[in-house]
Amino acid sequence: MSQDTPPLCDYEGSDYRTAFWEGQGRHYEDRTERIALHRLLPPRGKRIAHLGAGFGRMTNELDGYEQVIVLDYSRTMLREAQQVLGRDERLIYVAADIYHLPLMPGSCDAALMERVIHHMADVPAALRQIRQILAPNAPFVLEYANKRNLKAIVRWLLRRQAWNPFTLEPVEFVALNFDFHPRYMAEQLKAAGFRTERRLALSYFRLGALKRLVPTDILVALDALLQPTGQLAPFSPSVFTLNRAVGEEPPAALDGPLFKCVHCGSALERAGERMRCPQGCGAWAIHDGIYDFKENVGAKR
Repeated sequence: MSQDTPPLCDYEGSDYRTAFWEGQGRHYEDRTERIALHRLLPPRGKRIAHLGAGFGRMTNELDGYEQVIVLDYSRTMLREAQQVLGRDERLIYVAADIYHLPLMPGSCDAALMERVIHHMADVPAALRQIRQILAPNAPFVLEYANKRNLKAIVRWLLRRQAWNPFTLEPVEFVALNFDFHPRYMAEQLKAAGFRTERRLALSYFRLGALKRLVPTDILVALDALLQPTGQLAPFSPSVFTLNRAVGEEPPAALDGPLFKCVHCGSALERAGERMRCPQGCGAWAIHDGIYDFKENVGAKR
């Protein structure tokens, strides 16, 4: 990694799976996100990159794809994903950061990233990397945390928060946790080479008391009815978007090299349990089925 790499949010050693999802009363959020994904993402394809996949909570929705790259910066999360999803040969587990994706240009015909970009200090750089790995016209489903949500608007009007939910710049409310204005995100996607086709508003009912009082099935049904309102003006905590990669460059062959050197861009070559750069930039280990690009284990020439 270069010295100008933005700060990274690392879930290494985290208990995120059990502390935030499993047994934590988030069935409403989980189900509504799956509905949104079904509405936006084509059900079948060749190779999809699930970026920031974590422990694989949503990866099982990608069964229609011939190959799924399960990518996360945390090795801990990837090991848990292996437990959840198994070690099917169609699943490729990769430890890498979004700012230095070790995938060949045009090597994927779809991508998904949910509950991840709110940790990104440099959104434009992250989106450029994602666009690079996608073939022309490939769908990219992106979820982001909405700065202009109803709760934030009410708090601002009551002077209970300092930041203005209507201004375009991202707000970092906790270290490496950002909310984004929908127009800001639309502008960044366009600048990175994407055309946004659809936008859904999710989680209007993300309130602990409400989830305790109202049956989950009812909340999910109401949320599903409201999701299309996001096309005009989302005021929900979460926004899902369907974006298309714009361009005419030919996609990479699926039977060609998948991994590239994050330094020079050359296709990597496998040597035992390592992926080596033919130009001498280094090597990256394969640990127990995980391609580990967090650490260069080969010396440069």
